[in-house]
Amino acid sequence: MQHTAPLSATPAAYLAKHSPDAPVLFLAPSVLQATARRFQADFDGLVTYAVKANDRPEVLSNLVAAGITSFDVASPAEMAAVRAVCPKAVLHYNNPVRSTAEVKAGIAAGVYSWSIDDMSELAKLHDVPRDNEVAVRFALPVKGAAYDFGSKFGAAPAQAAALLRAVVALGFTPSLCFHPGTQCNDPQAWVQYVHAAADILRMADVSINRMNIGGGFAVDRGFDAPDHRAVFAAVKAALAESFGANAPAVLCEPGRAMVADAAVLATRIKGMRNEGRTVFLNDGIYGGLPDLRDMGLSGLVNVVGPDGAFRQGATTPRVVFGPTCDSLDRLPDGLPLPEDAQTGDYLLFGGMGAYSIAMSTAFNGYGLGRVELVSRLGDEAKRKAA
Repeated sequence: MQHTAPLSATPAAYLAKHSPDAPVLFLAPSVLQATARRFQADFDGLVTYAVKANDRPEVLSNLVAAGITSFDVASPAEMAAVRAVCPKAVLHYNNPVRSTAEVKAGIAAGVYSWSIDDMSELAKLHDVPRDNEVAVRFALPVKGAAYDFGSKFGAAPAQAAALLRAVVALGFTPSLCFHPGTQCNDPQAWVQYVHAAADILRMADVSINRMNIGGGFAVDRGFDAPDHRAVFAAVKAALAESFGANAPAVLCEPGRAMVADAAVLATRIKGMRNEGRTVFLNDGIYGGLPDLRDMGLSGLVNVVGPDGAFRQGATTPRVVFGPTCDSLDRLPDGLPLPEDAQTGDYLLFGGMGAYSIAMSTAFNGYGLGRVELVSRLGDEAKRKAA
């Protein structure tokens, strides 16, 4: 008989008991499953998961347990990760630029939906079964996201219309897809894309059964809580306005918004200098904290001592370095930490389920590779009280 050790109640409880000296990502399956169920209840369409945000088996298996059976994959490795936990999952291969070997791998893995944004990429799909869906990805100069995905992928509207006609001519099931950009909290970004999709379909004289409205849904980083329901309502209204009774079904592919809130990253203070104004951690931008470099400092940071007790001192801004020999291994300046923080304490970064362990390297022998499951995240996932 297999016995499984009981989960620690919270990250702080685990840290007090085990005193790890390497960074740890604490994942709460209850939070992850609740988020997945909330997306499925609130969104009037198919909810898929963008595997790139976090491809750990603990994440994928809990999403399957919550009812997610369709996944946005960007590589053969992500296909294999999904198949390992859900052999019958529906795979959407939405990385629009592929090698011929990757196309073959997608066919072998049973990919159903493929995205393209150029005729050269459509030509690579000549061996794909004709009952598959091919979604034309288009891009607009829409604001509202932390950074723009359209600078890399996405056809202009006129090109998208030509691509749709070519998809139909080849016998594939046509679709449209877009992505408003990461950490987007403006419902009007989706509205503009939906209206543009209707224009593209009229230009192409093509009808579609469904449309992928992408990911990009914002998460709470300790400053402004996102309103996903407002986005969903705006999309529904835009569909009715642009398509009337002939609106296509929709699907979305949250990555960050699906998994971020379900995890807390625990790092440890290795040393302090300049009367505590400079802090050295056991993890940094080459490990589990690259998102802070790209997105700015998080407001979801707490400090606990080795005994698991929260530091309660007034906060002061610090300069924070990671553990590697590289001077670029540095968080944006000004991270507020309690005045009573000490060497050996743990910094707990909330909202770190996405793009933390997924982007961690092993540079200089450091990096984030450890996941521990906890019953709940508790106050560790919240902004420190002022």
